[in-house]
Amino acid sequence: MKFKSILLSTTFVLLALILFTNCSQSSTAGKDVKKAPATAGAPKSKDTVVAAPVTYPPLNKKLYDSLMKKLAHGDTTGRWPVKNAPYPLPGAILPFKRVVAYYGNLYSKKMGILGELPPNEMLQHLHAAVKEWEKADPSTPVQPALHYIAVVASGDPGKDHMYRHRMPFKQIDTVLYLAKKAHAIVFLDIQVSLSNIRTELPLLEKYIEMPQVNIGIDPEFSMKDGTLPGKKIGTFDAADINYVSEYLSKVVDKYNLPPKIFIVHRFTKKMVTNSKNIKLHKEIQFVMNMDGWGEPDLKTGTYRNFIYPEPVQFTGFKLFYKNDIKKAPHHMLTPQEVLKYKPYPIYIQYQ
Repeated sequence: MKFKSILLSTTFVLLALILFTNCSQSSTAGKDVKKAPATAGAPKSKDTVVAAPVTYPPLNKKLYDSLMKKLAHGDTTGRWPVKNAPYPLPGAILPFKRVVAYYGNLYSKKMGILGELPPNEMLQHLHAAVKEWEKADPSTPVQPALHYIAVVASGDPGKDHMYRHRMPFKQIDTVLYLAKKAHAIVFLDIQVSLSNIRTELPLLEKYIEMPQVNIGIDPEFSMKDGTLPGKKIGTFDAADINYVSEYLSKVVDKYNLPPKIFIVHRFTKKMVTNSKNIKLHKEIQFVMNMDGWGEPDLKTGTYRNFIYPEPVQFTGFKLFYKNDIKKAPHHMLTPQEVLKYKPYPIYIQYQ
C-alpha cells in the first residue's frame, strides 16, 4: 500500500509539472510557451550547433567486457550482465563513462533543474554534480549531459488536439549551445501524449543526425487509450521501443555516427510491456531509467521491482532535488548510496 501511495502521488505531482502553471493561473501550457523568452546569448536557429566529425578507435572488447561485468555489481542470478548483447560501434560512451544529466525544459521552472536556474548557474550546478560522482566512483569517468524535454505533454490540446507541444528549434539550439559550453552531450526527450512515437521522432531527425544528440522517450505520457496526460500513467510496448531503436540505428549507419544512447523511463511494470521482446542493436546503447520519486526506501523498491528483474542492457537512476525530500527522512540519495544498487546505474539524471 505504501508503494501504491507513492505511485498515486507521482501521478498528481507530474500532472502539475506537465501543465506548466499553478492551479491559480488561467494561462495554458501552450500560451506559456509562446510568451517565454529565448535564453540570452543563445545562437539563432540557423546557427544550430553541430559537432565536428570524429574518427573513433576500434572498440576494446576486452575492456568493454570487464566493465560490463563490473556494472553487474556481483550479481549471481545470471541476469547481469545481459547475455548475447551486441558489442557497440566505436565511439560508445557506455560503460566507459557514467553519464550525469540535468533534466528539464527551458520554458518551465517546474519541470526540472535544467530550466529552473539561469543557464550559467545551472551549468555550475551540473559541474558540481559531475565532481560528486567522480569522487564517489573515481574508476569511472563522468560525461555531463543536458536532457531536454523537446516534446512536452500538456493540459492544452493544441490545434490538433494531441495534448502535446513541440518545442521550437530555436530552443533546442539553445540547449545545444549550452551543452557545448559544458562539454556535455544532449538528450532530446519525447512525451507523445495523444500523439505517437512514429509521428514525433522523425521530426527531430535533423538533430538526431548530430553525433552529440541522443534520445529519451517517456512511457508515462504515452496515452494510448485517449486518456488525457496526467490522469493516469501511460505505456509503451516493446514494439514502440523497437521502432525507436531501429530508427536511430538507421540514422547512425547513414551518417557514420557513434552509437546513440537511448533512454526509456520507467517506474511501474505496465509502463513498459513485453520488455523481453526489446531488441538491441550495435548502433544504440539502451538504458532503462528508474524514474520514480520519493523517500529512499521507495526508490530502492522501485529499482528492485521494475529495473533489476527485467534486464535489457544498461540501467539509469533519477534523482529529484525537491520531490525526493518531501517525505521523511527528507533525504535525496547521495552518489555513494546509489552505488549500492545492483546493477550499478551508469546513467544518472537529476530533475
